[in-house]
Amino acid sequence: MFDVKRRSFITLLGGAAVWPFAARAQQPSMPVIGFLNSAVAQAFTSRVAAYRRGLGEAGFVEDKNVAIEYRWANGQYDRLQSMAADFVSRRVAVITAGGPPAAIAAKMATSVIPIVFTTGDDPVRAGLVPNLNRPGGNVTGVHLFLSNLSAKKLGLLRDLLPQATVIAGLFNSVSQSAEIQEKELQAAGNASGLRIEIAHASNDQEIESAFATFSKRQISAVMVGSDPYYISRREKIIALAARYAIPAFYELRDFVDDGGLMSYGTDIEDGYRQAGVYAGRILKGEKPGDLPVLQSTKFQFVINLKTVKALGLSISDNLLTLADEVIE
Repeated sequence: MFDVKRRSFITLLGGAAVWPFAARAQQPSMPVIGFLNSAVAQAFTSRVAAYRRGLGEAGFVEDKNVAIEYRWANGQYDRLQSMAADFVSRRVAVITAGGPPAAIAAKMATSVIPIVFTTGDDPVRAGLVPNLNRPGGNVTGVHLFLSNLSAKKLGLLRDLLPQATVIAGLFNSVSQSAEIQEKELQAAGNASGLRIEIAHASNDQEIESAFATFSKRQISAVMVGSDPYYISRREKIIALAARYAIPAFYELRDFVDDGGLMSYGTDIEDGYRQAGVYAGRILKGEKPGDLPVLQSTKFQFVINLKTVKALGLSISDNLLTLADEVIE
């Protein structure tokens, strides 16, 4: 929490000034959105821009007819509850919660203020809503399908590495969704005849240790779990995969754009755009409980051909045909 009396402004985020809450609160005509996210601001610039586009589609423009207060946990999920509580005490009009840990923290903090989440976990299984079509209560949002794709990913990986026998899964143990993701990967591995080894890492040292272990154990490839902290640390993860020459599969194309091998997952920017639209509709008077949870329908399979060559791999025509984009 920051002291608004001692600050005249906050640094720029994505090109837009984030002005103190106190100054904005003096303008009764301007509602305030609390934007709560599990990750690091710098890693989510494009998501924030997409969110603003969604608000624009609903008729709201930041600093003109709506204010946005941003809070970033920087991968320290234990900070989220106090951040959510701060928004509640300030009586924001809507809380937009990005990532499963932020969504859970927001739901625990209030049953009154409308919440719009973006989450890769199943919202019903995570306890965010009782029903997707008519969630009821004060919570709705966008299901990004980031943690239900293990079987699909393993199938694509087997096409690239037909001789693979042991696949590692890397998960953040402090994430609420880690156990679910592990079970899904284990089940997919059993179905495809692959042995799955699980490693946990929730900080830089543990990530480094995990990759060193993968190398020693001659792991065929690693599936990097869906987690906001990992998105924030993607440059490090990609560098370690390159150092140890370990093929790594990711859930978002951000990793592949930055030099990772392959990704298969939803279009997360579109998910944030949809969340912006929902936040705008709620500001206009619609009830979150009447808005069905949106489910991603846009998925992307992206391959970095330069990384394929650097690892000394050959890629089949089938994979190239299936790819939505090949980065050369």
